[in-house]
Amino acid sequence: MTPGPVTLGLRGAALVLAAAGLGHTLWRGVHDPGHALAFGALITLGELTRWGALPGEREPAPLGAAGALAYALLGRSGGQPTSHGALQVVAVLAAAQLVASVPQLARGDGPGADRVARRLLTVAFAAVCFQPLYNAGRSERWFGDGPYYAAFLLLLLGLTALCDAVLAAFLQRARTRPPGPRGGQAPAPYGPLLRDELRALTGIGSAVCATGAVMALGVAAAGLWALPVLCVPLLLTQLSYRRFAAVRTTYRQTIASLARSTEIAGYTPHGHARRVAELCTAVGREMGLSGPELTVLEYAALMHDIGQLSLVDPVPDGATALLPAAEQRRIALLGGAVVRQTGVDAKVAVVVERQADPYREQPLSARIVRAVNAYDDLSGERLSGPLGALEQLRLGTGHDYQPQVVESLARVLARGGLTPVPPG
Repeated sequence: MTPGPVTLGLRGAALVLAAAGLGHTLWRGVHDPGHALAFGALITLGELTRWGALPGEREPAPLGAAGALAYALLGRSGGQPTSHGALQVVAVLAAAQLVASVPQLARGDGPGADRVARRLLTVAFAAVCFQPLYNAGRSERWFGDGPYYAAFLLLLLGLTALCDAVLAAFLQRARTRPPGPRGGQAPAPYGPLLRDELRALTGIGSAVCATGAVMALGVAAAGLWALPVLCVPLLLTQLSYRRFAAVRTTYRQTIASLARSTEIAGYTPHGHARRVAELCTAVGREMGLSGPELTVLEYAALMHDIGQLSLVDPVPDGATALLPAAEQRRIALLGGAVVRQTGVDAKVAVVVERQADPYREQPLSARIVRAVNAYDDLSGERLSGPLGALEQLRLGTGHDYQPQVVESLARVLARGGLTPVPPG
């Protein structure tokens, strides 16, 4: 996908900032070269730990991020004041990322341009907020060296995390922007993406910010000897997180394989479960569901048709939306019973069981699954098509489909284009 103007603007700003930092540092010389070398090595090591990162991992190099933030917020070292400024922070970060990118690019798994630009802009924001105040002596006059100073650092880290979330949401919006219904580019909603990024701050983001603050305070009190000691907890956290993420990925792959059993057995068209799951996730995000809620919704959407395996005669084309209401509920209950036997989260089974109930009696996830499944079933019919399927869903909002879900589905489809369902 060709980068949009927002992406190009952010990349250009990061490139100009990196060039300014490197040029200024080369012209004026490196202040406190020992500290620049130590933090540069730490950031490089942290960037190299992105090897083995799983696809979609929010922060594949937390040690590098924490080290960069610590250097941006470093005022003292071993009780003695430092003299580096914001531009030197940018220069050290840019140089460290360049050094780390050489072996990464050789292996074909280097960081993307968007992630590098985001890191540079975020760390530059923290450095610009802190270094001028410290070098002018204002931070010490205002906050001293005690708890108020630590609170000041935490406040800056909070603002930096917010800045990072805003940038991440902008870049995500530009990356996932699909073609509009007339071949143009219709922007994805920014609000749900920003909410996702803000929710993610409670995970690895909070660990990175906390470690950055502790590093800055530890070096201020004990000198550079504090760095290796303070790196260990974050490295262990990163290792544990990757093991957890690997297990979760395997878990999802198992569910997706189980969901395909209806396709292999000839009960549902090829790709139906995958299409419903992708569209349900987009609609759920449009309606503001949180990360765990989206996970439950995705798993339920993948397995929503598994009850058809209990039928003697397959439903024509697997289109349960065309069946009588009583038969839809019977298949849904059979599917919920199967899901409960697989050991999947009971919340997933509840969504599968209740997907055929009247929408006023359903949880939101079940309402989404029902509407999206009906859309995929009906849009596969030659007489309906995508636009006809949406119209039938709107006609059924009195009893079967929640109006807000149908309109959210319509907005998602409008951004992606109302294209026919791929042939099975």
